[in-house]
Amino acid sequence: MKVLITGSNGQLGKELVDQLKQLNIALFPFSKEELDITDFNKVYNVVREIEPDIIINAAAFTNVDQAEVEKERAFNINAFGPRNLAVAAEKVDAKICYISTDYVFDGTATQPYEEFAPVNPLGVYGKSKYAGEQLTQSLSTKYFIVRTAWVYGEYGNNFVKTMLKLATEKDEIGVVHDQVGSPTYTVDLATFIIDLVQTDKYGIYHCTNEGSCSWFEFAQAIFDEAGVDIKVKPLTSNQFPRPAKRPSYSVLDNMALRVNDFSQPRHWRNALNSFMSKFNNKLH
Repeated sequence: MKVLITGSNGQLGKELVDQLKQLNIALFPFSKEELDITDFNKVYNVVREIEPDIIINAAAFTNVDQAEVEKERAFNINAFGPRNLAVAAEKVDAKICYISTDYVFDGTATQPYEEFAPVNPLGVYGKSKYAGEQLTQSLSTKYFIVRTAWVYGEYGNNFVKTMLKLATEKDEIGVVHDQVGSPTYTVDLATFIIDLVQTDKYGIYHCTNEGSCSWFEFAQAIFDEAGVDIKVKPLTSNQFPRPAKRPSYSVLDNMALRVNDFSQPRHWRNALNSFMSKFNNKLH
C-alpha cells in the first residue's frame, strides 16, 4: 500500500508520518516546500508518478487571523490545493482524506455539532476550508473529510505549548472563558485517520477527544497537569479582540465515527495527561 502525505512537516503531518512508519506500507511524505499543493501541474505529475492508494492532505493555511488579510492565499491553499489533489487522486483511483475544521460552523449551537449540521463559517479561514470540503466531495468518488478542533501535540505551535511558555514568563495570564470546544491530541487524531483511510467507509467525520471545555478551563487543566502555580484570569472575547471572529461554541459530536464502528477517542483530559507525561519526559 502506498500512502502520500502533504503538509508532512506540520503539527498533524509529522504525527501521521510517525505512526505510518510503524506500518508495513510505502510512505511518501511531502512538506510544503517539497510539494506546493497550489501548483496543479506539480501535484498532477507527482501523483501520476507515485500512483498512491491513499492521499492524506494535511497541508493547510491555518493562521485564522492572517487569513482575513490574505484571503486569496487562504483560498488557494485551503480550497484549490485540495481541488488539485482530488483531481489527481481521481486519475489514479486513489482515496483522498481532507482535514477540515470546526470553523465551518458559526458557534451558535447549544449542543455538539454532528456531521450533517448546517455549516455557516464566520471568517475567511472557515469559508476557505468549507470550499475545500465541497471541491473534494464534488471531484472525488473516494473521499474522507475529517473535521477536528483545538488541535495540539508534540510538533509545531499550539495552545498547550503557548500556555507553558507564558507560565515561565508571567505570574498571571488572561484566557477567554466564553469560547467552548473539544481539545484534540494529534496522537488520537492521527490514529483515527490511519484507521479510517484503510476502509471504504467514505464520507464526513468529526474527530475530537471526548468532552468539552472553555479555553480558560483548558488552560487551568494544562497548568494543573504541569504542576505550575499561576493565576489564570477569565476574559471575555470582547476583552481579547482578534481580527477574525471565532465560533463561541464549536464542540463536535463524533457521530459518524461511532455509527461506523470506529473506537471513540478518549476524554480530552486523559489525552492531555498523556501528552504532558510525554512532553515532561522530553524536557527532563
